Amino acid sequence: MVQAVQGAGVVVTGAGGGIGAALARRFAAGGGRVVVNDLDADKAKAVADEIGGIAVPGDASAIVAEARDALGGVVDVYCANAGVGAGGSEAAPAEVWALAWDVNVMAHVRAARALLPQWLERGSGRFVSTVSAAGLLTMIGAAPYSVTKHGAYAFAEWLSLTYRHRGVRVHAICPQGVRTDMLAAGGSAGDLVLAPTAIEPEDVADALFAGMAEDRFLILPHPEVAEYYRARAARPDRWLAGLNHIQQRWEAAR
Repeated sequence: MVQAVQGAGVVVTGAGGGIGAALARRFAAGGGRVVVNDLDADKAKAVADEIGGIAVPGDASAIVAEARDALGGVVDVYCANAGVGAGGSEAAPAEVWALAWDVNVMAHVRAARALLPQWLERGSGRFVSTVSAAGLLTMIGAAPYSVTKHGAYAFAEWLSLTYRHRGVRVHAICPQGVRTDMLAAGGSAGDLVLAPTAIEPEDVADALFAGMAEDRFLILPHPEVAEYYRARAARPDRWLAGLNHIQQRWEAAR
């Protein structure tokens, strides 16, 4: 058990299913007091009822004040998990790009803006960002998703470097494929690249808790992502050429 979880006020966004629900269950099992957030009020209530938590449905980045009140005035851990898996190329409609930016990046910014004054005043707080390996690498067939997940990772990194000496802990979770509705909706690109090594949402929660226990920023539920990240940095042209071969395989199979 991570000591910081016992009795902590925890908010998990996008927790009506998938990774969010797994995180909510794990925090509750560790003794946390959990607010379950989701746009789908019925799903939020179902998970909250299951774990003895509190359902606060609605837009993830607009519920901080309500969640804080529900937890008695303090949010100790905020899991920015809600996200959209926007596919397409540079030609994706403007509204697809706008939604991806808003949910995958700006929702995190708005939540941090609401949380940080209290955290900095008391000298503690924990921000957990569900990013994706796409935020470290990329994903074929999904420009809006890849670009905005890079943004989510960059924002989490910036939060960590800026506020860690003031007691704020930040964790960026970067899994590859996870068996969720988002993966199922990913189409042929997800089937080709992610499905073969997909893990369960509970594995992501396990990886986060191991990372929190070791006070690690970067959480890699798929350890091989570290090797891919190193290869990307060391030999970017070779790495891009390899991904382009996968892109060509995907195009040929469509």
